[in-house]
Amino acid sequence: PPPNTKTRGSASAEAKRGRAHGGRGLLTLSIPPPAPRPLRFPAPLAAMLRPSPLLPVPGASAAAAPPGRAASMRMFHGDVFLGEADVFPIKPGPEGALPFPSNEIRISHLSPASERCPPLAILQTIAPFSVRCKLQAKPLPPHPSLHRLYLTCFNEYKSAVVVVGDEELHLVAMPSKVEKVPCFWCCSVRVGLYAASVGMLNLRCLAIVFDLDETLIVANTMRSFESRIEMLSRRMDIEDDPVRVAGMSAEIKRYIEDRELLKEFIDTDTVTDNGRIVGTQKEEVQPMPGVQERLVRPVIRLPERNAILTRINPEIRDTSVFVKLRPAWEDLRSYLTAKGRKRFEVYVCTMAERDYALEIWRLLDPEANLISLNNLSDRVVCVKAGSKKSLQHVFRDGGCHPKMAMVIDDRLQVWDEKDQHRVHVVPAYAPYYAPQAEVFLLLLTCSLLNIIAVLE
Repeated sequence: PPPNTKTRGSASAEAKRGRAHGGRGLLTLSIPPPAPRPLRFPAPLAAMLRPSPLLPVPGASAAAAPPGRAASMRMFHGDVFLGEADVFPIKPGPEGALPFPSNEIRISHLSPASERCPPLAILQTIAPFSVRCKLQAKPLPPHPSLHRLYLTCFNEYKSAVVVVGDEELHLVAMPSKVEKVPCFWCCSVRVGLYAASVGMLNLRCLAIVFDLDETLIVANTMRSFESRIEMLSRRMDIEDDPVRVAGMSAEIKRYIEDRELLKEFIDTDTVTDNGRIVGTQKEEVQPMPGVQERLVRPVIRLPERNAILTRINPEIRDTSVFVKLRPAWEDLRSYLTAKGRKRFEVYVCTMAERDYALEIWRLLDPEANLISLNNLSDRVVCVKAGSKKSLQHVFRDGGCHPKMAMVIDDRLQVWDEKDQHRVHVVPAYAPYYAPQAEVFLLLLTCSLLNIIAVLE
């Protein structure tokens, strides 16, 4: 409304003014202001609107004790005494046993500061229902060190960490219902998981898990080439549709052409590509930490064919493999690390044998930009054939939580049911059947752009 909005007393004057202008009076309604209503926010937003930490919440008295009896414990930061606190278990009875050994709370360190999310929101995401107990300092004037610790955690989005075996107990500073009395909630997570999650969130980074065969590459040995050619020949013999026969004939021709290149590589360490003889390059495989053996593989790269010939065991020629890389993989790899910032922490999960998987990934990421050599052993995960793939197994080192990951695979059913909603299924790479039908990069890049938009 304009600043000179009429009050109730000026209604008659306004009516007279209206009659003076041809009887068209202006009707001015005087509506009393509505009674004030309490603001109601959605739960996630309400959690973010934090009152001042040490002021009592309006209309609230001292916090009601959770189920179970309170226990009094001494608190330390390292060897520095902080004061005493009452600890309230969440559950009554044996299930509510307090997690602190020796009936004392000994903080070892503070967690990294979270730049994007409150600590409790992160903990409830990576470890739902993880609140074990609640702590409240004694109502006497708190020890200055405990007061400073509380304010540091509350204002800087940190948590105080108590390490118990392979478990971390995170003390999260919460708004206090009692004036000048620090209050903490205690949540338990696996060691290292919270710090890894905070680090990824601060960098606006998620985890991406790649399958290898028929997702990023197609690889064949002499035996697999011969098997596929024989299978297609049998199908052609019983096929009546001339269109399908022509398609299978073209597919067989592509298999035979690449099989001959592989055979020449096995016999002579060279290939003849369009009348040009190409020799092998000796590529040294950088050893992983703890591995002293130096390995040199004969490799031939044919960029025009988007193909690489390599030998898994350099001493055994029958381990030679013809690998076709998915088109535009170079563009996708560059996108994942564009602008000098890593957008995704990369993992590999495959049902292939380990030596094969490590060599294929070396061909895909020769400069180790996506997975460093120090992390390679942990991040290339091989699953036994017939078993289900699982994000819990992929992140067994605690470097990431499954809720912060997406999977790129050409098959959904090979994944554990609880992880299937995180799998982005891409069309299987079929360079011999339909070499021109390649929409993988477009589909995947669109999905990644949507994710990045959310993170930004």
